[in-house]
Formats: sequence, structure tokens, C-alpha cells
Amino acid sequence: MFLNHQSTELHEQEVIDIMGDNKVFTGDTEEEALENASSALDQDIEDVSYTVVSTDEDGVVTIEAWIDTDVAPIDDSDSEIEEDEEESEEESSEEPEVEDEDSEDEEEFTDEDLDNVADVAIENIKKILSHFDVEEASIDEYEGDEGEIILDIVGGNLAPLIGRHGKNLDALQLLVTSMTYKELGFRYPVTIDIEGYKNRRREKLESIAKSSAARAVRQGNDVKMRPMTAYERRIIHMCLKNDDRVETVSEGTEPNRCVVIRLL
Repeated sequence: MFLNHQSTELHEQEVIDIMGDNKVFTGDTEEEALENASSALDQDIEDVSYTVVSTDEDGVVTIEAWIDTDVAPIDDSDSEIEEDEEESEEESSEEPEVEDEDSEDEEEFTDEDLDNVADVAIENIKKILSHFDVEEASIDEYEGDEGEIILDIVGGNLAPLIGRHGKNLDALQLLVTSMTYKELGFRYPVTIDIEGYKNRRREKLESIAKSSAARAVRQGNDVKMRPMTAYERRIIHMCLKNDDRVETVSEGTEPNRCVVIRLL
């Protein structure tokens, strides 16, 4: 499905069409490949999403990149139309995924319980990976900032498992979570990642959230972000929850539900 980079013939800014709007770029480093993608796509670097496809024996990095339009300003007229519905919508949309998705039963787990959760989740990941050509992949385990178990799949050709905007990875997360819960009979937060994609995505979303909040303040109007998954929306909400200049609410219905940053 993806380019098997056997030589350096695609060096510099040569581009190959791949999976529709996605394109492949190369460079001596990941940063150079991203700069090549930014230049070829005529976009700022922060507006380009990408995932590393491979690094060959000569150190040439191949990335799959696409344009990521994350932010769009709201016209003042749109804000006025929605103003009458604001109070009722805020109640329903602020309850959302920020609280609900983050809530866990107040249950204490022993180290043995956590080891068991990780072991079961890892076995389930391996079962799924057995259906893909990723024999070289391994799974790193570590603890997240909020106590969650993070299982990071590394090695092999894993780009297809991430998918555009991480949609395949989201599906993998849901599947592993469901399988693990069914086997254990209780839930514990386990995050499935692939070569640090979610961590990089989180950092990018936090950067976008902060710049969008600054933009709302600078322009004096609300900013509507692109439709996001519940996981991505939660990152935006959590990033800006202590910013006393703005508030964030989720609006719309899936799959077009998005975060709106409103001035206080």
C-alpha cells in the first residue's frame, strides 16, 4: 500500500500520489521531509499533518503528508444567529466528553491488577497485528501522566494502522478496549499508540488550541475549529480550561461535532 523505499531516487522534493489526497515526501531528516511537504503543498508547516512511513538504511526519511485545515473563523452574523440558543446549548455541550469521557469508577487497583490489564491488552493487540504484515513490530509499555497505561506499537510498516487523521488508530483503540473489557470484566484506561503518533498529535492540537484562543482574542470574535473526534475535542477542552480569556464548547452532531472557542 505504501512506498517500499529501496533507494534514494525520491530524494529532494519528488512527490508520489498515494491514497487520494495524501502524498509521500522524503528528506535527510524528518524535519527536512516535513519542510519539503510544506513547500510542495504550499502550506505552513503547522497546517500539514504527516506520519513517518519509513527510514531507509541511508537514513532517508519518508513521510506521508496531507493538508490539515484545523481552524476556521466564525462570521459575526453566525454568532448572532446562535446567540439566542447559547444558554441552552452550553449546558448540553459543556457536560460532554470533557467530564463524561474522563470519568472513572473510584476503584483502587493493585500493581498486579495493572500488570494483568497491560498483559491482556498486549495480547489483544498481538492478535489484531497478526492479520497485518507487521512482524517486526514490538509493543512498549509505560505509564501516562494521568496514570493510564500507554502501549506504543513500534517498528515495521505501521502507517496503514494509523490512517488519515489517525482514524484507523482510533478504531484499533476501540477494538482493543472492547476486547480487554470483555475479558477482564472491568475497565482501566489504556491508550494505544503507534510510534508516538498520539503524543505528537496531542502536542500539535494543544499548540493549535492556544494559537486559536489567541486568535479569538486578537480578532475579537469566536473561532470554530474543524470537526474532531471526541478524543481530540477533549484535548482542546483540557488545554484551554484554565484560560480565563475564553471558554470552549462542543457543537454539532457526529461526525461533524467540533469545538468552538468563545470569548468571555
